[in-house]
Amino acid sequence: MSALRSAWHHIRRSPFQSFSAILIIWFCFFVSTFFFVISDGLSGVLSYFETKPEITIFLKDGLDKNTVESIQRDLSNYPDIREIKFISKDEALKIYQEQNKGNPLLLEMVTSSILPASFEVSVSNPETLNLIAENFSGKKDQVDEIIYQKDIIQSLLTWTSNIRYFGIIVISALGLIAFLMIFVLIGMKITNRKDEVKISRLLGASRHYVKKPFLYEGAIYGLIGSSLGWLLAFIIIFYFKNQINQYFEPTVFINNEPIYYLQILFAEIAIGLFIGYLASWFGVKRYIKY
Repeated sequence: MSALRSAWHHIRRSPFQSFSAILIIWFCFFVSTFFFVISDGLSGVLSYFETKPEITIFLKDGLDKNTVESIQRDLSNYPDIREIKFISKDEALKIYQEQNKGNPLLLEMVTSSILPASFEVSVSNPETLNLIAENFSGKKDQVDEIIYQKDIIQSLLTWTSNIRYFGIIVISALGLIAFLMIFVLIGMKITNRKDEVKISRLLGASRHYVKKPFLYEGAIYGLIGSSLGWLLAFIIIFYFKNQINQYFEPTVFINNEPIYYLQILFAEIAIGLFIGYLASWFGVKRYIKY
């Protein structure tokens, strides 16, 4: 307990230096919490699109019934088909009217004759989408346009990867800065108290005894900084949670489970303690030679 009191005494005796160390660690874990939650949310959105793959094949006008049935038979021969739904021109008009019921001008300008019939195909394996798109894109006499979620999935993959790489780089840089900050700070404090440390050693104190307050001091920086970083990030996330989840419906972008955030808190506290203690350990190893 005396080592903890001594560590707290060291922190209080140099408040501006201690505040700087805590501020750096706070910012590191503040960014880390946002990065983790956003990365997890993007992964959830990506999983949603990957588990609901669909392709829409718009047909040319004027196709007879036999041709349409032939296209449907061809589609049913592909593997991993979940559902094949034919949307006639009249059904396409109903869908269009429902989507634009608040805009009478658009409803007056569109009739079923100018809307294409289409097939909506759902599959359980996204790879089947590529196969269908490649094969039907060559049937220019039957197919007018093909739309499917390849671009959406690819964009999400790109965004998720970029955010993860960027986050890892930024957090690693901030973590390194926090580590060096504590290392230098502990080194400065040891240098300022070198006479006190020497006297303690001459009086019989073990090397571990004189090191403990400095080790605990670094751990305290990590504990306070990581806790405050998580707390502020959690308050902001909680405040905007409903708006963000409404925007990304039907997926849940921001997790609603309290245990999820407690797990992040415990993980960040553990990492903060580790960074603070490790930086202090290197500091005392470097500056306490006696």
